[in-house]
Formats: sequence, C-alpha cells, structure tokens
Amino acid sequence: MAVSDNLQRLISVSAPFWAGEAEVVRTYWNSPVRNVQTDLDWLRRQCIKEFNGTGAGDYKNLGILLGPAVQIQEEFDKIDRGLDRHEVLELMDLMRDEFSHYVLFADIYDAIKPDNVSPINPGQFEEWQEENEFRATRHRQLKDHGAIGLRASQFTEGGYCTLFREGMRLKGRGGFDEMIAAACTQVYEDEFGHMLTGIVGIDNEGWTDEEFELLQNLVVEQLKLRIPGRNIQFSKPLSDDRVDAIIKGEINPLEFDYAEAERRIQTNKN
Repeated sequence: MAVSDNLQRLISVSAPFWAGEAEVVRTYWNSPVRNVQTDLDWLRRQCIKEFNGTGAGDYKNLGILLGPAVQIQEEFDKIDRGLDRHEVLELMDLMRDEFSHYVLFADIYDAIKPDNVSPINPGQFEEWQEENEFRATRHRQLKDHGAIGLRASQFTEGGYCTLFREGMRLKGRGGFDEMIAAACTQVYEDEFGHMLTGIVGIDNEGWTDEEFELLQNLVVEQLKLRIPGRNIQFSKPLSDDRVDAIIKGEINPLEFDYAEAERRIQTNKN
C-alpha cells in the first residue's frame, strides 16, 4: 500500500493512541473490576455509540444512524440530479453496518442481563462526560474545518478496530466470552473497511503540507479523547496515571498492517 510521507506520518503519530485503546480493552478482560454489571455497562455504552454515535455519516449532528436516514429523506428527489446514487448506496450500507453492530451487542446484553434488568434503550444519552466531549469535538471540527474535519472523523472511526480486535481474542474462553468474540469478529470485518475508507484517498485530496498538518492535529485531538472514554466505558481497568502516560506517548505503538490493508483494497477492486 503506497502512501505519501504525510500520510505515513499521520499513521505513525496515531499508532500509540491505537495501542492505548487496545490496552484498555485487553486489560479489562482479565481485570478484577470485571463482573456481570461491568459487562452490561460496556455493552450498553457500546450499543449507544453504535446507535447514536457521531461520525462521517453524522448529518446535521443527528447521529450515525438517524443522520443518514434524514439526509436520504431530505435529498431523495435529488438522486442523480445533484446527489450521486453511489453516495446514497454508501449511506445505506453504512446504516446497515452500524445497526447490525447495535443488534449484535444488544443481543449479548440481553443474554447476559438478569431478568430484573431492563432492556437497552438505544436512544438514551447517559451522563458520560468523556464521550460527550468526544462528540462535541467531532462536531466542532466538522463545523470549523469542513472536508478536513470530516476526514479526521473518518480516520479515527473505530480507533483502528482495537475494541473488536481485542474482543476477537476471547475466542476459546467459553461462556459469554464466545458470544463477545463472535460479535467482535463480525464487526471487525465491517470496521476495517470503514477504517480504510478514512485512509484510502487522503493522498488524492491534493492537500498542502499545512492542510495535512491541520488534519494531523485534528486526528490527535480526537484520539487523545478516545482513551479516557474507553477507560470509562470499561469501568476503569487502567489507573488515571496510566491513562495520562499513554496520552503522553509512553507506550509502544500499535503498528499499522499495511499488507492487510493492501490485500483488502485489492479484494474490493476485484
């Protein structure tokens, strides 16, 4: 996978933050903080992110599911008269992927929860300061920086699939961990493609070095927020000091798999 020096630099500065997210999730699986309630907590929070999260398809700040639905409804009569049909198809594919991810994690939640615990309300917004700050940052970047802000959100989508990659590694442990591993495997396949969408084509934007520097700053700002957010989602398996150290770069980077990216790109072309 051939990339410019600017894009390679962007990937390199992101790699330690990806490693930080992975450490949060990996630590949680064997942490003494883990119990049925904390599993319900992270699953519920992930479902809310899948249902109401912000991202590349977040039309009018309505969320990653409702946003594309409203966009298609409002612009339906513009298809092939200003709105490319391929763009509409991509929005529909994105909606299906995200809703299927919600279904997968909600099914696990229902399987785990005791009878006296209510089902998930996916439209709820619980008080989750770190996630709220992350959402607000993405919205601000999109408003202030247009196409570059959009690219930043696309690039950080899923944090290089770290949650799902670490979840896949639960396979073979038995019990509900098998359900988590199976769901994460399925979501990983989708999210790797979403991640590539955020990377492939950046070099074709024709951006200057200054615009790439802005993109890098926006990406780093988002990735720094993802680590404490993930830590809260998983009931703080890492100490605050460890989270701070990761944000400062005191961690070995998670190397980007260029070979896997190239394989998938070629597969999609065929």
